[in-house]
Amino acid sequence: MGILNLSFFVLTILQIVAAQPATDPIEVAALTQIVDHWNLTTKLTFTVDPCSQNASWAAENANPRIACECSGTSCHVTHLKIYALDISGEIPQELFELKQLMDLNLAQNILSGQVSPKIGQLSNMRYLSLGINNFTGPVPPELGNLTNLISLSFSTNNFHGPLPTQLGNLASLQQLYIDSSGVSGPVPQELSNLKSLQILWASDNLFTGKLPEFFGTFTDFKNLRLEGTALEGPIPRSYGALTKLEDLRIGDLRKEDSSLDFLKNLTSLSILLLRNCRVSGQLPEQLSTFADLKVLDLSFNKLTGQIPNSFRDFASLQYLYLGNNNLNGELPPSIINPKLVALDVSFNSISGNLPVNFAKVGLSMNVVGTSINAYSLQDRKATGMLNCLQGNTKCSNKLPATSFAIKCGGTEQVSASGIKFDDDSETLGSASLYTNSNYKWAVSNTGNFISNPNGPQYKAQTDSQITATLESELYKTARVSPSSLRYYGLGMKNGKYNIELHFTEIQMEDSKSWKGLGRRLFDVYIQGEKVLQDFNIQNEAGGSKRALVRTFVANVTNSIMDIHFFWAGRGTCCVPFQSTYGPLVSAIHVSRAAALDEESSKRNKKRVGIIVGIALGGVAALVIVSSIFHLWWRKETPGHMRVNTDSPKKDLISN
Repeated sequence: MGILNLSFFVLTILQIVAAQPATDPIEVAALTQIVDHWNLTTKLTFTVDPCSQNASWAAENANPRIACECSGTSCHVTHLKIYALDISGEIPQELFELKQLMDLNLAQNILSGQVSPKIGQLSNMRYLSLGINNFTGPVPPELGNLTNLISLSFSTNNFHGPLPTQLGNLASLQQLYIDSSGVSGPVPQELSNLKSLQILWASDNLFTGKLPEFFGTFTDFKNLRLEGTALEGPIPRSYGALTKLEDLRIGDLRKEDSSLDFLKNLTSLSILLLRNCRVSGQLPEQLSTFADLKVLDLSFNKLTGQIPNSFRDFASLQYLYLGNNNLNGELPPSIINPKLVALDVSFNSISGNLPVNFAKVGLSMNVVGTSINAYSLQDRKATGMLNCLQGNTKCSNKLPATSFAIKCGGTEQVSASGIKFDDDSETLGSASLYTNSNYKWAVSNTGNFISNPNGPQYKAQTDSQITATLESELYKTARVSPSSLRYYGLGMKNGKYNIELHFTEIQMEDSKSWKGLGRRLFDVYIQGEKVLQDFNIQNEAGGSKRALVRTFVANVTNSIMDIHFFWAGRGTCCVPFQSTYGPLVSAIHVSRAAALDEESSKRNKKRVGIIVGIALGGVAALVIVSSIFHLWWRKETPGHMRVNTDSPKKDLISN
């Protein structure tokens, strides 16, 4: 009897085991090949069935992660995550055997090559993330077959060519992340079918043509980012229908002017950045009724008129950037509300007095290039000197300076050649002006790293050795800015100067990791002239933590040297961490180009002496006239590099 019971028990166990669902054998073989291809055998070893619910890789927070759905005795892989593990090479063909995949996350790796057209066979896909990799070639049109997609990301890659029109088939798509992906050309009209779209990040791609009118039909839009493109204005009035927008960032538009009329009903906005968009007209008074608005950046535009008194009524505003416009009148006396952290009205024709509570703790304010009475400011002397930038006042200095040197973001240092680089370690705010103790130079910063997890950071530093230089310590600190960083030489003697700009990339890595895939691009203006565009320190220096010096010549004609580092929306935003972008500079050295001028002057004097001697020989009148003409013709008269009060707006909007 006991033997019979034991046999029955064993038979029951075998039946239970036989009834357990198991992964499709084709998918088991595919997973095994994928694991071998990407050298993941230390993380994924299939000692149990890949779809076992108790496997370590099945947990929601597992990485790598494999999850399945089972029906009857058969299971299929529906979720595959291999995130930020630095897997490399191409996507193996075996992955496309996982035909029931619904969620594929291969983001933040160093995958390369082209994405196979077979991606279009994964028709159940709802979430696909290929962002922050090294993919090349065209974006596969077969992505348009994935009509169940809710979220698609291929940002921060090296694709080329236009967006495929087939993406217009993705009618269920709610999130599209394609920023810094490498695509270019016109935005396809077919994308007008994406009526469910809520989030579009498309900055740092060379899109051309008009800003798409059809975006105004995406009435579920909550987040739109389009900075650093080659798109043209104006901003369509149809965008006024996007009443659910919470975050709108458009920048660097070309050709036609834009108006702010479309903003009237966008009262859900929390972040509004329309920087360098050729926006003209006056500031709408109703903006102050936007109860959730925290960041308002309308800088580098063509706005006119006065700042409305209603701007004192913002309920939540923390950052207000109105610099580099054509605003006039006086600042509203109570514009500084209790929550305001930064106020920038620089380079406008604004006059009058500072707001009554300008000294509020925690507030940073920039009024450079205005006619505001800044007597009460700590840097009032520098502010007065910087009025020379307006160009309306003839400026001079009784004891003019002929050089200055700055160790950006760091403490004083004397170089091996004896140059003293001044301390520039002062903490700057989101709209700041700081002047060094002897008033030889000043620095201003405007902009806010909105998503920086470490809070406002406008300095960078490293403990690593800097190569390609004998002055490693000079490059271990730097100033960084999310928008506009300007250094000014004050009270300088008029004439020609040599400008040395010292750079090294100390935030982005060279490593063979996803952390090395970031790209920093910015522009540099000297005396209002663009001297560097889309400048990439890493590329130019041959890697990160390698010193690089760029040298320029410019004229000072009104006692001020203006060196402007400007972010035009280009480059990646978030590699190796959030808010890694914008201009970065390690040191500056400006010195008078005197030796060449003096030698030229001596040669001219010698030439005059010879000519006068000939004149005394008998043909005085004729020779003197000739010599005067000769000297005038030979005289070195370098072109005047104008200091634009709205730099770099003038240069950018001329396109």
